[in-house]
Amino acid sequence: MAHNEKALTAFEREGVAGAEYVERIDAKASDRSARMAFQNLAVTMVPHGGAVFDFGAGPGIDARFYAERGLTVAAYDVDSKMCEYFTEHCRDLIQSGRVFLDRGGYADFLAGESVSGIRDFDLITSNFAPLNLIDNLQELFSKFHALSSPRGKVLASVLSPYYVGDVRYLWWWRNALRLWRDGHYFVPGVQARIFRRRIGDFAKRSKPYFELKQVFCGLPTRRTRDAEGLDVSSGEGRASLLASKARFMFLLFEKQ
Repeated sequence: MAHNEKALTAFEREGVAGAEYVERIDAKASDRSARMAFQNLAVTMVPHGGAVFDFGAGPGIDARFYAERGLTVAAYDVDSKMCEYFTEHCRDLIQSGRVFLDRGGYADFLAGESVSGIRDFDLITSNFAPLNLIDNLQELFSKFHALSSPRGKVLASVLSPYYVGDVRYLWWWRNALRLWRDGHYFVPGVQARIFRRRIGDFAKRSKPYFELKQVFCGLPTRRTRDAEGLDVSSGEGRASLLASKARFMFLLFEKQ
């Protein structure tokens, strides 16, 4: 994995979790900015007093942010260390019934129901690239469809395969043909294979359950067009230019 080491997060590269993961991501200004941009965008998409399901919730930083802004939050993560940190970090909110945590195997998550008892989440979020660890995305979007309200949405932060900062790495060039020919490629990871997917590949794999509507730059921006995102109907070319500006891109899907 040495050839792509600098392009991966600590969690992807080394399996870092829990308190060490929080320490690592808090240390980088770009990670803090990306998280802030995602959180602020997410809360604009949920009605006051609404409900959010946070998939791949990690240490509970986002879950706490949403709950402190008046939202009910249910979350899921597969990693035991992440769940332990989450439980401590959100202890008061869990005790007050504002935050719920699902844990356990991924297959159990797909087959089961949320411990919160909520079936109609207004928004499903997935921050810092959990979807890049999923091979069968259509199966996951089927689950999201079952969890969400009739007008539910999915907002996901994913690794951008268009990011200009990655062009300096040999691994990017080795996989460029596969990306454009197949729509995706993957590299080995500690937990699972790590996928990079084109915008069109995400759109295809979310159907028939969701439709990809908008792409946002994965960092705070003062440019109005960047902040508002791009409608994917404008073409993948324009959206990929926007997504080339940051390591993450934010994708907004609407339920079908």
